[in-house]
Amino acid sequence: MNDSDSRSSPPRPVVVITGGSAGVGRATARAFARRGARVAVLARGADGLAGACRDIEAAGGEALAIPTDVADEAQVEAAAAQVEARWGTIDIWVNNAMATIFAPAEQVSPQDFRRATDVTYHGAVWGTLAALRRMKPRGRGTIVQVGSALAYRSIPLQAPYCAAKAALRGFTDSLRSELLHERSAVHLTMVHLAAFNTPQFEWGRTKMERRPQPVPPIYQPELAAEAIVWAATHRRRELWVGMPAVKAILGTRLMPGLLDRLLARRAWEGQMGEEPLPPGRRDNLHAPVPGDAGAHGRFDAQARDWSPQFWLNTHRPAAAALGALAALLVGGVARSLRAQRRGLR
Repeated sequence: MNDSDSRSSPPRPVVVITGGSAGVGRATARAFARRGARVAVLARGADGLAGACRDIEAAGGEALAIPTDVADEAQVEAAAAQVEARWGTIDIWVNNAMATIFAPAEQVSPQDFRRATDVTYHGAVWGTLAALRRMKPRGRGTIVQVGSALAYRSIPLQAPYCAAKAALRGFTDSLRSELLHERSAVHLTMVHLAAFNTPQFEWGRTKMERRPQPVPPIYQPELAAEAIVWAATHRRRELWVGMPAVKAILGTRLMPGLLDRLLARRAWEGQMGEEPLPPGRRDNLHAPVPGDAGAHGRFDAQARDWSPQFWLNTHRPAAAALGALAALLVGGVARSLRAQRRGLR
């Protein structure tokens, strides 16, 4: 490539992903890298950070690993400054870091409640504010909050996580209105996910005797990654991913009491597998688990790669055209059947 070609090519977008060393964050780092982005990954574990950087570079992106505990506002601010010093700007910030605890609420210690909230809620707040301090003066940028259907519809055995995601939704809605009032061009969006096949079920803290599992149906993290990339590059207020997320959100609006009872019966056992906890199992609530967990959990055989709901949600003109075509076909068949019945009389 000559100098003129280099000058004419568009600059690589700069993306920051918290919790980018594993699970949905890891898959999202790869998805942005495939599009040529410069990707900064913020997480605590050195092994996962190194693995994420290898993935980003193999996919065609540029990588920057920054060891960060997002619960610490000063560390998040320092990480944002390091990205800016390295690449000059931040175009997209993805708040993905999370921590959960599988246990009845009364069995969760105060320090564990606080830690899960500090990572899942406050970590996203610190990330958002660090991004805004850089995006608002430039008049551009996108912040993606990785939410959950559980931000709308809480379930048993995950009270700290559900509460933190609901708090993040409230914070995001409030801040969005502030940005609109200020006529800021910074875009704030939220992606609400269904159940995904990630390592969180291997290292999330649990007080249960059996291995945690997501409530089926389960999706692969690459679907969530594509949704996050899509949300970062389109002006959508919220994006729901997976039909179970749609059912949970709309069901809570229409019949919350009925869902309370259904979840009381089904979601308790539904979050526990048949196998007992493995001996020596470690969790990542207060310290990272050694090793590179990657993007996937242990549910590859059950997980789905694709969601018709997500495709329709992100292809609305095509979906409308298909709906109109289906209506025409159904109408034509109905008219044909009526004509046949008249002919038989």
